[in-house]
Amino acid sequence: MTRMIRFNAKYFYLAISLFLVETLIAVFLGDRIVRPFVGDILVVILIYCFVRAFWQIRSTAAVLLVFVFACLIEGLQYLNLIDRLGLEGNRFFATVIGTTFDWKDILAYAIGAAVVLIVEHRFAVPRG
Repeated sequence: MTRMIRFNAKYFYLAISLFLVETLIAVFLGDRIVRPFVGDILVVILIYCFVRAFWQIRSTAAVLLVFVFACLIEGLQYLNLIDRLGLEGNRFFATVIGTTFDWKDILAYAIGAAVVLIVEHRFAVPRG
């Protein structure tokens, strides 16, 4: 039986790098394409890298879980969770969960998941 938890420095450093890029985008860009759309594509890749940094899990399973998680968060936005919990004034939760549902976000998450699958498939180490 293999260990499920195993640190992978490559994915960890990728996650940290993507987090820094996301932070720079959030702080310095206020446009209508890069910040909302490219940022959502990158956040799926970032979370995927974080998951793979600590858990030994197949790439397809990991990216599917991340995509479902992202869609779940988007669904909570659709349900106005922040307002229902009385957290609309809390900048942290409003940023993490988000406040506005948009189908384009789900498209961005799907693109991010597809990028992960393409890159992982292209650079997969042959077994056997």
